[in-house]
Amino acid sequence: MEKSHIIGCLMGTAVGDALGLPYENVSRQRSPRLLGPPDRHRFLGRFGMLSDDTEHTCMVAQALIASHFDCEKFTHDLAGRMRWWFASLPAGIGRATFRACLKLWLGAYPASSGVFSAGNGPAMRSAIFGAVFDDVDTMLPFVVASSRMTHSDPKAEFGAIAIALAAFTARQSSVDGEKYVDQLATIVGGEGKELTTLLRNVVSSVAKGESTLDYAAGCGCENGVSGYTYHTVPVAIHAWLTNPADYRAAVTSAIGCGGDADTTAAIVGGIIGAANGPSSIPEEWVSNIRDWPRSVHWIQRLADQLYKSSTDGVRQQPIKLNVFAALLRNLFFLVVVLCHGFRRLFPPY
Repeated sequence: MEKSHIIGCLMGTAVGDALGLPYENVSRQRSPRLLGPPDRHRFLGRFGMLSDDTEHTCMVAQALIASHFDCEKFTHDLAGRMRWWFASLPAGIGRATFRACLKLWLGAYPASSGVFSAGNGPAMRSAIFGAVFDDVDTMLPFVVASSRMTHSDPKAEFGAIAIALAAFTARQSSVDGEKYVDQLATIVGGEGKELTTLLRNVVSSVAKGESTLDYAAGCGCENGVSGYTYHTVPVAIHAWLTNPADYRAAVTSAIGCGGDADTTAAIVGGIIGAANGPSSIPEEWVSNIRDWPRSVHWIQRLADQLYKSSTDGVRQQPIKLNVFAALLRNLFFLVVVLCHGFRRLFPPY
C-alpha cells in the first residue's frame, strides 16, 4: 500500500461525489437538458459540495486511525461517529441509515443496529478499505462490521465487499475482471451467487465493448441507477472495468446513467483513485470543491494521517470535526438542495 492509494481513494470519492451530486435522481434523458454534461461542478454555480458518500468514507478513515486497526475498537468508534454525524442533521440520509443511527442513539449495539435493507449505503463507504489494507482476509471483518452497522441484509454486505475488493484489485499492476469476480465468488459463497452472476454479466458486457450507459439500460436501470445495491454495484464495476485508468471517463459515464449519480460516481471515483492516485483526478475538479468543515485540505490531511497510522505503528488521534460547524454547513447545504429541487419544476426540463 502506498500513500497515493489512500489519498487517491479519498479524493477520488470526494470529487466523484461532488460532481455527481447535482444529477442525483435526474433521469439520463433529462440530464443534458436540465443541467448540461457532467464535465464540471454544477451544484453551487461552478463549484461543488460533498454529500454523505464522502462523509461516510471520511468517518471510516477516522475510525481506522482511532482504533489503530483493531476491528472491535473500529466498530465502536465508527458507531460513535455515526451518532454525531446523524445529530448534525445531514441532508439526503437514506431511510435504513436513518433508522440505524436512531437505534444507535437509543442504545443499540453496533452489531445489531442495522436495518434489513439492501441499500447502497455500505458500498458507498467501502472503497477506502481496499485502498488501505494489503491483505483481503484482514480487510473483510472491517467491511462486514461497517456494513452490518446500518444494513443487515446480506446483499448490502456483499455489495460492500465487492467494492472494497474492487479497490484492492484496482491497486494491482493489471486488472482482470474474471479473476476479480472469481475471488469475490469465493468470498461470498453460494449466498452471494446473485451478485456474482450480475458481475459476470458485467465482465462479458465490457469484453463486448458495451458502454456503461447501454449496460445500465439493459439491466433495468434505463431510468437511472437506483439505490438498490445490486443496481449500484454492477454499474459502478462496469464503469471501472471499462475505464480502469481514466478517472474522467469512468466517473462521467457513471453520472450519465442517472439516478443515484453521486453515490455511483463516488464509488467509481474511489476505486480508480485508489488505483491511479490523486494525479489521475482532473485538477479543476479538485480545486473547485467548496466545502467546510470537510474541505479538500481537511480530507488531504486525513489521508496523510491514515497512511502514517497504517505504516509507522504509532497510535494517533484522528483530526476532529466540529459537530456544530457541520450542523451550520448542513443547513446551508439543505437550502441549496431545495433550490435544485425547485429549479427542476421549470423548463428547460
